[in-house]
Amino acid sequence: MRVIGGKYKRLHIKTIEGQSTRPTTDKVKENIFNRLQDIEGNGLDLFAGSGGLGIEALSRGLHKVIFIDGNFKATKMINQNLNTLKIPQEHYEVYKNDALRALKALSKRKIKFDYIFLDPPYKKDLINKSLEKIAEFDLLNANGTIVCEFDKHENINTYGFDIIKKYEYGLTHVMLLTKGEYDD
Repeated sequence: MRVIGGKYKRLHIKTIEGQSTRPTTDKVKENIFNRLQDIEGNGLDLFAGSGGLGIEALSRGLHKVIFIDGNFKATKMINQNLNTLKIPQEHYEVYKNDALRALKALSKRKIKFDYIFLDPPYKKDLINKSLEKIAEFDLLNANGTIVCEFDKHENINTYGFDIIKKYEYGLTHVMLLTKGEYDD
């Protein structure tokens, strides 16, 4: 897996072996970030896996990303990838935590995000559960964007967020959501 664009373009990141994670393909990642274009601010990579989406976001201009994954091997791999790319530590935080508990903890820190990346294991209703908590805890800044990657058979409830765009890549669907007005 590689970084598609930005400061760390063409550099490779490692993924976890086995079936415990499913990295976002380069094609899907490239299309997501081409749509987002000039990004800045702070991001959250929930269900981070190897950190591919959050690292791509840092490469393309986000100031800071918080990476969350419930798998110890995943958080170890994220830290390894960040260190290999020599990304300064002030630009990231990595936590091993259950995603929904992490959202509650972030709300207690009064953190809001400009970008939230949700790429959980498919067919477990984790997008809906996460969106519900993101809305409940008011974790997205006005005009912020949530990127949801999910299986085509999943039904997504937007919990009051506005749909910017929805893409289909075979079995994988991507939906961009926002809070507030969005100029297309």
